Amino acid sequence: MAARAPSVAPSVAPAADAGGAVRLAIDPSATQAHFRAREQLANRSFPSDAVGTTSEVAGNLTLGPDGSFAPDSQVTVTLGSLATDEPRRDNFIKQNTLETRRYPTATFVPRTAHGLGWPLPTAGQAAFQLDGDLTVHGTTTPTTWDMTAQFAPDAVSGSGTTTVTLAQFGMQTPRVFTVLSIEDTITLELDFRATRAP
Repeated sequence: MAARAPSVAPSVAPAADAGGAVRLAIDPSATQAHFRAREQLANRSFPSDAVGTTSEVAGNLTLGPDGSFAPDSQVTVTLGSLATDEPRRDNFIKQNTLETRRYPTATFVPRTAHGLGWPLPTAGQAAFQLDGDLTVHGTTTPTTWDMTAQFAPDAVSGSGTTTVTLAQFGMQTPRVFTVLSIEDTITLELDFRATRAP
């Protein structure tokens, strides 16, 4: 699990109601998931980042006053739609690393938000951390995400990032003839917009 960084005090306007849970629904039209992997290509003298992206992200979250999430809170990413700038790399990753026919999705089940005030703001922005369980390739691993969010009366938008290794999920390092090497550590990113449910 990533080390927990100090929380940043949010600059926010609080919601009027300090009562029950807040329900959020991921907006797929304004949400993307990414991975970044450091690689050395055969035709380059210096390393670069391979970046894969998909817009097929869905989920619903229910956040309570104590910073915990309801058990049915979950974000799901369809892995078969991930694409980089190299189709041969994509095919290998899907067929051999992620094995998307057998494991078509990745899921994140949030457990607790740290450093996020209550009531959930309706304006301003905040930095906080999110603990939860990430399942990829049939293996579940606890992860901590560093999050930033902007708040509006009807939505929350922002981004999050965490680092994992292929070994944590029992996955094979991609081997493509154009790629000489790739680091085991992968950065995962989520750019999101979630609407507040009534």
